[in-house]
Amino acid sequence: MGNLKIFADSTCDLPSDWIGKYDIGIIPLYVTFDQQTYKDGVDLDTPMLYQKVSETKKLPKTAAPSPADFIQAFTPAINEGKDILYISLSSELSSTYQNALIAATEFPEGQVRVFDSLNLSTGIGLQVMKAYRAAEAGKSIEEIMDLLHRTRPQVETEFVIDSLDYLYKGGRCSGMQNLVGSLLKIRPVIKVIDGKMTPAYKVRGSREKALHQMLDNALARIDDMDNDLIFVTHSLADEDADQLKSILQEKTGAREVAISKAGCVISSHCGAKTIGILYTKRTS
Repeated sequence: MGNLKIFADSTCDLPSDWIGKYDIGIIPLYVTFDQQTYKDGVDLDTPMLYQKVSETKKLPKTAAPSPADFIQAFTPAINEGKDILYISLSSELSSTYQNALIAATEFPEGQVRVFDSLNLSTGIGLQVMKAYRAAEAGKSIEEIMDLLHRTRPQVETEFVIDSLDYLYKGGRCSGMQNLVGSLLKIRPVIKVIDGKMTPAYKVRGSREKALHQMLDNALARIDDMDNDLIFVTHSLADEDADQLKSILQEKTGAREVAISKAGCVISSHCGAKTIGILYTKRTS
């Protein structure tokens, strides 16, 4: 790794043991219920989030780290003589990226690089791991940035939302849509396109049908898939995640299919039982 320290924020949803193993710096976003504010993954975990939603009957507000938060997080590494690469949550979804850019100006020019993932959850995590492995292989920061620019548009992020409840509570669908969707068992599928959460299609019927559709979509891209790393990311859907991992491992022959759990910020927008398959297509 040389003198490079890689940072991400709590929305990258990397497995906690990976964060320690690969020495990834994590900067938490904030989750606020009424007057009480928590740091995502530090003061509040996902089961606690759902308990509080159940108690309060409303969703929390989420907020980006401030420039001061970034400065505080970056300073120890800078004082150790390291350069920093921070890979952020999509600038289309949060001010996290902009606040990191502000913080970077407080350090000598070029010492802090900020890269907009234009993604969320392990769509960020995939890019973090690409950067880490390139740095471990001795690539320069310029080579790593070039790799990230080539990798970013190749990231495929697709999630099945189990219920419209959280989209309704978050103002992303109407009460009538929520009612009709619940009656007809409609499960929306969300993709990340150009850095934004975009409804891709809807599956009417059982949860299993929706999961099979998402799995089929991924397997249809096997020839284009970079099978170095595939993520199955979920919010309290352990059994489904295990099943998807097993099938993906068998069908793709990927070097690694990893399961990760969605943190509080991602879960607060999608709800329990949300599950996704995330991978990158091959770059030229």
